[in-house]
Amino acid sequence: MIYDIIIVGGGPAGLTAALYARRANKSVLVIEKSTFGGQITFSPKVENIPGFTVLSGNEFAEKMVDQVLAQEAETEFAEVTGLRDDGEYKTVVTDDGEFQAKAVIIATGAKHRLLGLEKEEGFVGNGISFCAVCDGAFYEGKTVAVIGGGNSALQEAILLSDLVKKLYVVQNLDFFTGEAKLVEQLLAKPNVEAILGTVVDGYLGESELNGVRLKRVSDGYISSLTVDGVFLAVGLIPQNEQFKDVIPLDERGYADADETCKTASKGIFVAGDCRKKRIRQVTTAAADGAIAALAACDYIDALK
Repeated sequence: MIYDIIIVGGGPAGLTAALYARRANKSVLVIEKSTFGGQITFSPKVENIPGFTVLSGNEFAEKMVDQVLAQEAETEFAEVTGLRDDGEYKTVVTDDGEFQAKAVIIATGAKHRLLGLEKEEGFVGNGISFCAVCDGAFYEGKTVAVIGGGNSALQEAILLSDLVKKLYVVQNLDFFTGEAKLVEQLLAKPNVEAILGTVVDGYLGESELNGVRLKRVSDGYISSLTVDGVFLAVGLIPQNEQFKDVIPLDERGYADADETCKTASKGIFVAGDCRKKRIRQVTTAAADGAIAALAACDYIDALK
């Protein structure tokens, strides 16, 4: 079967694209390699989605999936390993075979960079978070640590400082790499303490995280820090490597496409966190999904 649109990725961007494409009466296949919902499924409490006072990331993902399935979009669990532009049709290569469509929407997202420590993946969503806007309220009145020293880390820390009782900011260098104005704003907060020249060497706790082990870079001195939660802000890894031969990527690996969600390759569109952009939130991912789907529908209609 040749689909009208294949969507690679089942996060908010991909699922929104599927919804809009089906409502435009296009045949749709959504290919997801692991869990529908994307990064938001790691958030136990979400309060910034319009229309919902509060819900978990998993609940939100389930609602999106149910909505898309009700529109009779098809789904496939497989890992996409490549994409061929065969002219009239695009061929999506997976570990479970090949699929063809007139248009493809890449919505693979970006993966939060981890520190690579023992127990880390088990604590994600259970003590380790990535988004202050999404999860900050969960730690109101508690003690947390932000790991990182760039602009993203500083912005996360500033948001958290208005909610938490005590905030530590741990940076591996002896200085912050973010903007001086952000550093000044953060360090003016009375509940903030910077720990510079130090790396996180391990996580403490069994079923729940209750602290971190720290290692001073200069002399290897080991200490521990009791915290209720950790926010990692050490970068994102866009999931675009398998598409580098068919769409242009910027120097960081993000799809080089503007707000139209069109790539330089006709019939190939991008949506969500895998796209070059400044704000990465569930609402902006969903907006991209709608824009990419409508652009793909216009492209297909023009083929007739």
